[in-house]
Amino acid sequence: MKKILLLCCLFTIGMGWSQPYSFQTIKEISCQPVLSQGNTGTCWSYSTISFLEAEIIRISGKKINLSEMYQVRNTYVKKAENYVSRQGKAQFSEGGLSHDVINSLQAFGLVPEEAFSGLNGQQTSHNHAELQALLEGMLKVFVENPGKKLSTNWKTSIEAVLDIYLGKNPTEFMYEGKKYTPQTFAKFTQLNPSDYVSLTSFTHAPYYSSFILNIPDNFSNGHFYNLPLEEWIACVDVALEKGYSLALDCDVSEPTFSGKHGIAVIPQEETDVKSILTESKPEMVVTASNRQAAFENLTTQDDHLMHIVGTVKDQNGKLYYKVKNSWGSDSGKDGFIYMSVAYLQLKGISVMVHRKALPEKTTKQLGL
Repeated sequence: MKKILLLCCLFTIGMGWSQPYSFQTIKEISCQPVLSQGNTGTCWSYSTISFLEAEIIRISGKKINLSEMYQVRNTYVKKAENYVSRQGKAQFSEGGLSHDVINSLQAFGLVPEEAFSGLNGQQTSHNHAELQALLEGMLKVFVENPGKKLSTNWKTSIEAVLDIYLGKNPTEFMYEGKKYTPQTFAKFTQLNPSDYVSLTSFTHAPYYSSFILNIPDNFSNGHFYNLPLEEWIACVDVALEKGYSLALDCDVSEPTFSGKHGIAVIPQEETDVKSILTESKPEMVVTASNRQAAFENLTTQDDHLMHIVGTVKDQNGKLYYKVKNSWGSDSGKDGFIYMSVAYLQLKGISVMVHRKALPEKTTKQLGL
């Protein structure tokens, strides 16, 4: 009889890890609706603009649909200048990072979507394939410098192409019956660019220091504060508990990151790679060591940015982060991904958050 009871208990425990997912919301932070970045590599702008929109809601309660493409257009110019100045020995692509949006906000302000959509003519969705190829081809000619002396008009040429494909930068526009410039509109939102910090966790740089993270899309040499892994995760948890969302840079190349199922997990057993997308299964125990190894052997790369807007738990009480994606509302769970703690620990590159969202201990350690 005892053996039968023991077997029943073991079976019940096993079934707990083999049930279809059932989720319950724990924390949800207000954000704007899910959008699609279309056929572009502009997730960095979509995720960070979504983050800033959530910040505006938190600060003032206003729901403002900001333009993602205004930041993309102006950042393209900065990328081009960097590429030519470094004589082609630099990254030029559609990619970027959250601090590029903050840099753009500081230099060029903000505009609402209605003032700059980045769509010209009959376009209804974004496709930058031709734009990117054209800009890259032009920049290569400028770097090759066939005239032996680079003309000062090259920047004007880049601006002209961006005007044609994305539109001219607005200098003035109306919003809710009032006239603004990009700079006065940025002030209207009450956002302060200096309030935002980028946090990461790697062992190749000293903890509690600021360093340049050497990843391809960090063309602007942005600095990141380095924290121990447990503290990095704690910063995410504390921020969410306080009502702050976070912009996330992450690797999404794993077969267990599923845009279809809206799940991002790291199975303990390789045999669970397929089943864990639909059933709760045990996950890998992630350490700073195997996180660092994955980064150094390039199985973890910065290939997608998203927006963390809350937490949920499954039927076993396991925590997941609710992550807003930019692949449209038809993907995942109405456009969101439920990302496990283990996935964030192993595959997350960095987060951006308001400095006041950090635990007091971390703030003091970083000297913020």
